Order: sequence, then structure tokens, then C-alpha cells
Amino acid sequence: MLALYFPAISCSGNKHLLVSLRARKDIQAEKMKQQSKSGGGGASMQRSESMRLQERKVKDLMVDKKRLVEVPYTASLADTMNTLVANRVLAVPVAAPPGQWIGAGGSMIVESDKQTGVVRKHYIGMVTMLDIVAHIAGEDHLDFGGGGVEMTNDLHERMSVSVSSIIGHSFEGLSLWTLNPYTSLLDCMEVFSKGVHRAMVPVDSQMESGWSPGGGVELVESASGYQMLTQLDVVRFLRDHTSDELQAILARSVQDLGADTEQIYAITDRTILLDAIKCLKSAMLNAVPIVQSSDDVIADDLRQLINGRFRKLLGTFSATDLRGCYINTLKSWFGISALEFTQHISASPLFAAPESPISWKELVTCHLESPLSEVIDKAVTKHVHRVWVVDQQCLLVGVVSLTDVIRVIRLALISPPSSHQ
Repeated sequence: MLALYFPAISCSGNKHLLVSLRARKDIQAEKMKQQSKSGGGGASMQRSESMRLQERKVKDLMVDKKRLVEVPYTASLADTMNTLVANRVLAVPVAAPPGQWIGAGGSMIVESDKQTGVVRKHYIGMVTMLDIVAHIAGEDHLDFGGGGVEMTNDLHERMSVSVSSIIGHSFEGLSLWTLNPYTSLLDCMEVFSKGVHRAMVPVDSQMESGWSPGGGVELVESASGYQMLTQLDVVRFLRDHTSDELQAILARSVQDLGADTEQIYAITDRTILLDAIKCLKSAMLNAVPIVQSSDDVIADDLRQLINGRFRKLLGTFSATDLRGCYINTLKSWFGISALEFTQHISASPLFAAPESPISWKELVTCHLESPLSEVIDKAVTKHVHRVWVVDQQCLLVGVVSLTDVIRVIRLALISPPSSHQ
């Protein structure tokens, strides 16, 4: 079972809307399992591995997952960013006291006491680094024309607002996804193949429904606790549980899978950090490649995204890079180039995952002829959400994201083996 929630509307006037959409889990895998037990022809050894993968549930991916990291709705944006930094996470759900936020038909995701069932908190939305980037960029209020003091004061004011006031700056912040622990892996992959990056998984879900006073259906998901499942978790699980039937799709080149693209949004090595942040906000992108600048002033508008195709790849600028520094440090770096910024934060102990530190000089790339299995291994090993596709001269020609990987593998799992060739 899966559910999509949009941020709640506060009884005190918050303008966000909470809508709940639910879909019953796919029972096809269970039917196939029963048919196999009844001796309907017998499954081959090649199919048995794939069947086992198809029968996997979300709960199988949650082993050893930590408890959810969250922030209260009254937390400042600066405190929220520091929480992201301290816990090495890219997004946090926002929790509010029960009874203060309502949604369409009274729908909600709540945490309740396991023994008494009393509701302790209500999750009203998700805040990601892209939400923070969008808020920092604002409406061009941050500008060097007024001097450093004005810029610093403006940033301080922006980061002092409550986190609940910025929910919805990005699509991901505008929605809360939950996945029941018994949702099939295929259904989970369908959600993530559409660009959803993470979902909350209840530890012990209790789904309730009834009739609200207004006559609509009231949907409530209650649990004593939640965990977070991400796209990277799914890809890592798939890598570690590869079936024989997937070997054909994993051996195909990224060019066969359509990674060679004509338009690749990018910034140059001369784009300053503030303008790079505004570029992410304007296009609602989580990351862009940093490419070598040219002598063509018209083609290289340093304040706008450019087409980076066939430009030399130098680095990556991501909204998550902002985890690499606390807000006081960020203030002093707005005037440097985005490339120089990535060099600074890559050396920060706040940035790199301790099990897989990545040097700023190390570009996570592949070639058009690289197999999908190589891309998956690099993404998981280096803890990145996209792998840039380059030619032999390191000129940018495409990109493969985790969304692409999950979509391709899911299609392979539900398609006849003959279609994988």
C-alpha cells in the first residue's frame, strides 16, 4: 500500500493543502506465487530468482535502518539546516502537535503511542535542501550591489523563519509519500521511477478510515514510529540482490538506454555560488554539472543555465553541497565560484560520508558504452544520485539518474525475458 500526502493546512491560516491518495497493493505477485505452489507447470530456475525479487516487500529493505530524523514545525530554517548537516541526511519531515493542522477530509500521517493509541504528533510536510536553496535564492533579494553587510543581514533574516513557512518550495517538499512495509518492491519502484526520491515507512502501520463530518472519507495513517526509504536504498538493494533474469538489462550500455541527450543544463566554472543557487531554484533542479567556460560571452551567461553538452566536465554543484557548511560559513562564500565552493566543502568533515569520502577532483562518470551495472555500482559506492556520461575527452554527453535506473530495472522485471535483449 502506498500513499501520497500534500502538506497540511493550518487551522491558524497556513495555506498548504493536504490531500491523501491511496492505492491498494498489487496482488499479482501473490497470485503467481499461489499458482507456483499449486503445480501449474512449474517455474524454471531462471525465473525463480526473478520471482523472489518480485515478491520482495518494502520491509525487506528496512533492515538496519535508523529511526526517522525530523524537526518540529517551529524550528528555524537555520536550525533545520544544522539538523541536516549533523545527521548527514538530505531531507527531514516536519512534525507538528496534533489538532493544529488539518487536510482535505481530515487526512493525515501521525505518530501515536503504541500502547494507548494517543496521537503524539502530525507530520505536515517534508523539507529538502532544495527547499532551503529556493528560499535562500528568494526573489533576487540577495545581491552584492548593496554591500556585504546588507547581504549577510538579509540571509540571516531568511534563515530565521520557521521551517513550516517554506514547505512546498519544491515538488518534493509539496508532498509526503508513505509506503506500507508490505508494499511490493515493484510498487515501491513504480513510485520512485516517477521522480519521488524518498518515502516514510511506518514501523507498525495502522490504516484507519471513516466518514468525516463533512461527508467525505477520512483517511488516517498512524504508527508508533517511522523510517525513511530513499531511491539510493532501493538501488543498493537491487545491486545486492541481482537475479539471473536481470543480467541482460544490466549488461546493456547506457547509450542503449537513452542516456545520450541533446540538452544538459549546466553552469560554468566562472558562475559564482549565489548565481548557481538561483539557477537551481529557477529550474527546480537538485544538481547541475559544472563545465568549462568558453570565450563566447553570449553563450556563457554566467547568471543562467547553459547547455553543457560537449563541454569539458569539471565538477558537480548540488543543493546537497550546502550540507558541507554551517550557515555562518555559507555567508562568506556567496561571492566565490560554485566550483571553488565545491572544492572547499569537499574537504569538510560535514560533507563526505565517512564510509565513502569523495575528493572534489574525483568525477563520478561513465561512458556511453558503459554497462548499466557499472553505473549502479558507482552510484551506490560513491553515494551519488546521478552519474554523468562523458566521452573519451571528458566532454559531457549525458546523465543517468537513480530515477532512470529504477525505471529501467522495473520495466525489465515486469516484461517478458525476450524483451530484454
